[in-house]
Formats: sequence, structure tokens, C-alpha cells
Amino acid sequence: MPEAEDATTAARGGGGKRDADGGEQGAGGAEAARAERPLERDRREKLARLRALGIDPYPHAYPTPTPAAEIQERHRQLAPGEELETVYRVAGRLAARRGHGGAAFLDIVDRSARIQVLARRDRLGESSFELLTSLDLGDIVGVEGNVLRTRRGELSIAAREWRLLAKSLRPPPDKYHGLEDVELRYRHRELDLIANAETRELFVTRARIVTAIRRWLDERGFIEVETPVLQPIYGGAHARPFVTHYNALDRDFYLRIATELYLKRLIVGGLERVYELGKDFRNEGLSHKHNPEFTMLEWYEAYADYLVVAEELEELVRYVAKEIDYAGPLRFDRPWRRVTLREAIAERTGLDVLELRDRDALMEAARERGIELDPQATWAQLVDDLLSKHVEPHLEQPTFVFDYPKELSPFAKDHRSEPGLVERFECFAGGIEFANAFSELNDPEEQRRRFEAQARERAAGDEEAQPWDEDFLRALEHGMPPTGGIGVGIDRLVMLLTGRRSIREVVLFPAMRPLA
Repeated sequence: MPEAEDATTAARGGGGKRDADGGEQGAGGAEAARAERPLERDRREKLARLRALGIDPYPHAYPTPTPAAEIQERHRQLAPGEELETVYRVAGRLAARRGHGGAAFLDIVDRSARIQVLARRDRLGESSFELLTSLDLGDIVGVEGNVLRTRRGELSIAAREWRLLAKSLRPPPDKYHGLEDVELRYRHRELDLIANAETRELFVTRARIVTAIRRWLDERGFIEVETPVLQPIYGGAHARPFVTHYNALDRDFYLRIATELYLKRLIVGGLERVYELGKDFRNEGLSHKHNPEFTMLEWYEAYADYLVVAEELEELVRYVAKEIDYAGPLRFDRPWRRVTLREAIAERTGLDVLELRDRDALMEAARERGIELDPQATWAQLVDDLLSKHVEPHLEQPTFVFDYPKELSPFAKDHRSEPGLVERFECFAGGIEFANAFSELNDPEEQRRRFEAQARERAAGDEEAQPWDEDFLRALEHGMPPTGGIGVGIDRLVMLLTGRRSIREVVLFPAMRPLA
């Protein structure tokens, strides 16, 4: 068989944006795409020759391969030049090939690590050796052989037999530079994972973070539950929903924007400690910290308040950071800094928002300090804007911001000592908000008044105001114990614990604008 093309030659072009096939877009894109086609044709010709030889290029299974990292760990002490009779099966993508004559070295990458395979003509036989060494980079192969360490110190598998597991018909990304085009990495995450070991490790770490969160909650008596994703009434946050039509019921439903109201109904029902970890959907813009589909953890605990929840959040994040061996710049040791919203805004802007309770007075005071605010916004929206634009970006170390105006928090309990405020905190780190918690409102008559206020906001044009939810009110009328609740943005927490600055880095398949 003809020698396979080098991945660098196959994937590198003339400086434009790479497309999903490894070709070039923009200037010279058509020429680069045409240059790639012979390489793809060559792979398809190889596929046809393999089939003509009676080789199945896409077999059904390859049982019991051992992860490369596990083999390396077991034989760390093996001396250079030493060879054992211990036999392993490995399977993965062919990432590199070296050598000539009677021996060749092939690098195979699986989900755990990279491992070298030593192929010898005299051991495999002429035909098998030629077929193995003619495979293309990107092909997926299984190899069985004994373990050795070469004289140069590389742990290797000396191939006794092998099998093609999947023929790759497209060249892989550049093996030297990885997949550097950011747009391509997000749109075709499979190529990013093939090319970049760091990306694979990131999403392994994300999985470990989620596992650690579940373990921490389970060990403290919380019950994981599942509530509807399609809801007849959305609620639990200020956001616009995605709308779909339920044909069997002939009515519109909404993708949930939060799990809060259903989870609190479970507290009413006596489950007392519940959590849900799943997807929420908000029909909002894209930014470095916003993706319309995102992963949220919410937990609710009967007989607790927001102060208890704050301590639990500190414990949880510290526990997770230890579980993944976090060594970044953020300091998660307790206690985290605590500041009120009033103090936080005053520190950054000089404005005392509780003294400036009139919308026009707040607008004028901000203008005097050179701060431009939305002239159409309500007083509560102005306060929220001051927090998000002038405070949040400066909160690098973990910080609780406590005690919000009632107008911003339709589901939080009135503050026990500060009129006009509610018992709510948001938690910030790395310049982003990643958690939001309340002492939950459990007075059904007060909740009804809050819904009425939200209805007035909706009538005035606020599309994100909370809609009326009579079923939730009826649940509260059965009696909900004092409860502390919190929502934690998993994507943002992963950003903090992995040092990423964009949410698209930590979501496998983020929402993307269409290509022009």
C-alpha cells in the first residue's frame, strides 16, 4: 500500500481559517480544498483495497483493551532494555509513525494517554507488518503484545497481532500545532479532542467535578431528583424562555429556565433535602459567560436559611477543588469574603443605592460620577446593572454579596432586620457570578403579592418578569418549612476550577452563530 500522508502536510494550509475537513477558508480556500481531495481519495482507495483483501475496516468490537495510562503506571519501574512476557491489548487512534526497514514505532492515543507500539517485520510477518505500517494517521487500531521499555526509555507494546478498528477517511488536524482555530474547535469538538490532549483532560476534569458534587451532596443526605424540562409555566428566574408546541396537548410548553419551583414543591411534600443537576435553557444572548443551554445545580434544604447555605457552598467548592487537585490562583479556604450589595456598589461607584431609592435620583447621581445607565430601566434594574458592570468584574477571589432589594428577588424571604431587602446572596469569583441563594419565601400570601408585582412588571413590558404560577402558590398553601436554596452554575464553576475565561471552552458543543 502507498505510504500514508503526514498529518502536518494534510492539515496545514496557507494561513486562512481551517474548515472541518482540514482545508482552508477565505483567501486561497478553494485551492487548499482541492489540494486536500487527492489525500481523501487515497484513503478511500486504501479502504477499497482493505475490503478486497477480506479485511473488515469497521469491526463490531475489540474486547478488553487496557488504558494506556494504566499500563504506564503498572510498569513505571521497568528498566530501559527490559522486556516482559506480560501481554496487553491497547486500542486507540494512530497519532504518529516512525522507522523503516524491519521495525517501526507507532504512537496510539486513547482517552487516558499515549503509548508507543513497536512493530517488527520478523514478529508480525511480511504481510501483516506492511499493512500495519501503511495505515494512515487518524486510523483507529487495536494492538496486542507484550510490554517492554526501549533502550531510549520509552515504554512500549511489542506487537504480536493487530486489527484495524475504524478506517479514517479524513486527515487529522495538525499533529505539531494542534487545532488552533478557535471557531473550528468549538464547532467540531471531535477534532479538538483528537488534536489537543489538554481539551481531553479538561472534559475529564469537568466529569470529575460533577461526580464530586454529587458525592458531597449524597453523603449529606440530599436526594437527587428529576423535574420536568418541558413546563407549562416557566419560572424561578428572570429570563425569557424557549417555546415549543406540545402536539398531543395542543398547547405551548417552555424549556425550563430553572428547577426552583418544582424542587420547592418537593420540600412541601416532605423530601426536605433535594437537589437536581441538569440542563436549563434561557433565550438570551451569547457572551464569554452566557450559553443559552447550560448546566445548573440547585439544592434546597428544609430548616436552613441563606447563612447555612453560604457555609455549605464554601465547603462544597473547597471539597471539589481538593478532589481535582486544584492549584490555581483562587483561594477557596474558608471563610470567603462577605460584603453587602449596598457596600459592594458603594466601594466601586460611590453610590449608596439604598439612600437613592428613587430611580431618577439614582440616575442623576450616577451621571454626576460619569456612570451611564439605561434611561428606560427601573430602579431595581439600575441597581442590578451597577452590580454586574461595575462590581462583578472586580471580584476575583471568592466573595459573597449579601442582602438584595426585594424588587430583584421575587422568591426570597424578607430580610429579618433590614426593611426593603431580602435574604439573598450571590457568590462571585474570577470576575463572574456563579451562585445565587435565598432564604426561601414560604409565606403564600406574600408570594401571591410578589406575583402580582411581577404581573405589573410584565404588563409594563418586562419580558423577563416571573409569570403567575397558581400551582406553586397552592403548594405553598399546604405549608413549606423554613428553607434555604441555591443555584450553582456548573459551567461557570468549571471555568473557575480549570482557569478558563470563556464558557464555550467548558461546554462540549456550545451554541454558535451560523457561518456566513
